Amino acid sequence: MSPTRRDFLKTALGSTAVLSIGASAPRFLLDAAAAEADTKKETVLVVVQLSGGNDGLNTVIPFQDEDYRKHRPTLAISADEVLKINDSFGFHPSARGLADLLEDNKLAIAQGVGYANPNRSHFESMDIWYTCQRKGKPRPDGWIGRYLDAAHKRAGGDAPAIHLGRGKQPLALAAQDVRTPSISSLDRFRLDDGGNEKLRATIGELTSSKRTKGGGLLDFIQTSTSSALAASRRVEEALKGYDTPVEYPDTQLAKEMKTVAQLIDAGLSTRVYYLAIDGFDTHSQQAAAHAGLLNQFSGAVSAFVKDVAHHGHGDRVLVMSFSEFGRRVKENASEGTDHGAAAPMFLAGVKVKPGLIGKHPSMTDLVDGDLKHHTDFRQVYAAVLEKWLGWSSGKVLVGEYQPIEIVNG
Repeated sequence: MSPTRRDFLKTALGSTAVLSIGASAPRFLLDAAAAEADTKKETVLVVVQLSGGNDGLNTVIPFQDEDYRKHRPTLAISADEVLKINDSFGFHPSARGLADLLEDNKLAIAQGVGYANPNRSHFESMDIWYTCQRKGKPRPDGWIGRYLDAAHKRAGGDAPAIHLGRGKQPLALAAQDVRTPSISSLDRFRLDDGGNEKLRATIGELTSSKRTKGGGLLDFIQTSTSSALAASRRVEEALKGYDTPVEYPDTQLAKEMKTVAQLIDAGLSTRVYYLAIDGFDTHSQQAAAHAGLLNQFSGAVSAFVKDVAHHGHGDRVLVMSFSEFGRRVKENASEGTDHGAAAPMFLAGVKVKPGLIGKHPSMTDLVDGDLKHHTDFRQVYAAVLEKWLGWSSGKVLVGEYQPIEIVNG
């Protein structure tokens, strides 16, 4: 005899076992469809947010420019120290991971990115990057959220986006209809049946038994539980079966990026992963702090790109990093830098158009002490949406922006 809804509830509620992710119900797993999507051809975007305002001028360094050294008597990186990109520009010596990616033709550097009339408030500038809207205009959702609503509104399947980290979920992921889960580790991602063999057997029988014609509660339980178990099994396999020769740095960002690599390899159909690293607001004693941050960021991204390529996913994974603004050209009295404007964005992966894209902003033609932008950040978003995710960018970005050339093919 097939198990009934009463049998299921009696077994489940009569035991101490629970189906959970951490302390919360696995809503996004329960929303998954029973049929698994073929993910082998779908592209994946990994966003890394550099919170605080990364000093782009000391990341991609115009080491031959006299004005650079004049404005930064203590912070300027010398020609002997930089990791050279060409005869005029080089990476900060701590950004070895970025240099390695560029050498492997897996890094694109979009220079001079920003927006008109830049805002130097962390919160407001970040909200502009999140929503593509200025203050005073409706901002109920973010640019990624609008993409999710448009492209993944149909119920079912794995979560189309996942936020990894312990911080607040960024507004960029806010959507009207699609929910994005936030997880801190794979351990909190798994379904736990408490080791109750009777419950496990009952669930298995329920999910495999004939569906009801009326689409009632039992049918819902069958479908959603089957989907949850399928997703959980893939994550379980990712935990115990994942093997990589790539050595990740011992940093939080690297651990989170390894988690993303595991989830991709587990077969999830998730299209967007979002991570963040904080600490780039370097108003004082910048040198050591910025060096450490660049080491963490570049090391994590480099290891991740190598890892996904090793597992056969390199040609469908793209990493995009951004920060809410750059820093001022002139260092301050505290051997740091204050909030600025234009800065580079980095895109990493097998399919990127490698090298410097666009000219470095002039060191003499400044606006209020800041570098001028020549590329709107929404042009980069447009390229990612249209050339990578395969989606029209106009409605998502609330305007038409010419995509820059960042992806080959």
